[in-house]
Amino acid sequence: MHPTSTRPTRERILDAALDGFGTRGVEAVSLDEIAAAVGVRKQTVLYWFASKDELLAAVIERSADELAVAIEAAVRQAGEGFARVEAVVRAAFRPAVRRPALLGLLRELNRLSPAMSDRLVERMGPYTGRAAAFLLGEMDAGRVRRADPQLLVALSYATITGVATEPKVLRAAGWVPSPSGLRHLREELIAFLRAALAA
Repeated sequence: MHPTSTRPTRERILDAALDGFGTRGVEAVSLDEIAAAVGVRKQTVLYWFASKDELLAAVIERSADELAVAIEAAVRQAGEGFARVEAVVRAAFRPAVRRPALLGLLRELNRLSPAMSDRLVERMGPYTGRAAAFLLGEMDAGRVRRADPQLLVALSYATITGVATEPKVLRAAGWVPSPSGLRHLREELIAFLRAALAA
């Protein structure tokens, strides 16, 4: 029996699509292959998702929602000042460490239509806006050093997505695309942000 066979079919399809899209690329993976990975017929996939684009959109939305939930939980549990910044960075990296296909999915977004990329931006926009507002509040309270909060959010996001979009450049710099490599990159980003923001 497949280890995920007790999970709802829709969730298993989304898992298989994420793994396929994130490791081999959206264009390289067919609905037939996704169905085979789940152990269902293609018609079952089409019952839940009318097209490959609809399936991809659902994968993007679920991934963004999972990331948002992780960040929300981290913000609630963290203290003030830089401790909360660090908690958010750790939360953002956690899904990628657990499921490297997420990074591959980010890489794929840069190759897709603007409408599909805009879907992720629309989903994550409120959270990045809140992150910038939080940083501004911490700066106003004197708990972190004054800087451009929107630029800091953008730089942090670019560091995480750069792992997906520029793996060859990172390999040339000595970075290894693995869970331990991701953890090392996370600690380097935290150290960089601490140096930039510690009051």
